[in-house]
Amino acid sequence: MNAAKPPSESLSKTELTAQELCGLLADSLQKKHWLMASAESCTGGLIAGACTDLAGSSNWFERGFVTYSNEAKTGMLGVPAALIAQHGAVSEPVARAMAEGALAHSRAQVSVAVTGIAGPSGGSAAKPVGTVWFGWCVQGRVTLEVRRFDGDRAAVRAAAVRHALQRLLALAA
Repeated sequence: MNAAKPPSESLSKTELTAQELCGLLADSLQKKHWLMASAESCTGGLIAGACTDLAGSSNWFERGFVTYSNEAKTGMLGVPAALIAQHGAVSEPVARAMAEGALAHSRAQVSVAVTGIAGPSGGSAAKPVGTVWFGWCVQGRVTLEVRRFDGDRAAVRAAAVRHALQRLLALAA
């Protein structure tokens, strides 16, 4: 997977909304008696917000970490500062450490981590605006992926939320 040229995506009219995905995710997690945790940077708590918008979410959503700053990633999730310094906050190793840290600092069996560049500034040739790294940890097994979403800040963040939930739903099935 090439972080410099990740696939570009935009919302298709046939995709499920974040609310619909949360409903399906809730059903799946509750059937297994699993709890979920989120570790969010560029989405700033939008995943946790989408989950807790659903009535009864306390039955399956255990906690959300909003770790926007590098210090928060280190302090709340245990992401090594040296890892961030070496690879940058928007990277595969940091997404992995965030996903693993969310499980280590919660009672959850599944986690999702998101770290990216929502824009409009902050991008580079190697990591353009819209680049988002995802990490999902399902009972200790980590899956990582990078995507690049088109649009303004709100569009990038909304697409990242949907993708994070959709992929977690598939992995936790």
